[in-house]
Amino acid sequence: VQLQASGGGLVQAGGSLRLSCAASGRMFSSYVMGWFRQAPGKEREFVAAISSRGRTILFADSVKGRFSIARDNAQNTVNLEMNSLKPEDTAVYYCAAASFLGRRSTNYDYWGRGTQVTVSS
Repeated sequence: VQLQASGGGLVQAGGSLRLSCAASGRMFSSYVMGWFRQAPGKEREFVAAISSRGRTILFADSVKGRFSIARDNAQNTVNLEMNSLKPEDTAVYYCAAASFLGRRSTNYDYWGRGTQVTVSS
């Protein structure tokens, strides 16, 4: 499966952004989809994940209550809605696909190119 993330940009603290990830391939609905982010000088970290049918969702503690994730298996897309953004949310955001639900980046087999999110204070 090939993934393409979009929707990043520059936003002020407290603002919102929606990231989208479009997937190609017929097996999208069988994959767990996740979002990760990597800030300069830091390791890539887990943000959120959603099971193949959307029944189970995981969030990092740092984004819980501010971010939401949803998928549309008919459209082969997964969105990350980010609200109440903080400067520490600044990072390159990546979408990824896995066979099993998890928070570890090593669990994910397919990765898209990242999209930059910058939150100004």
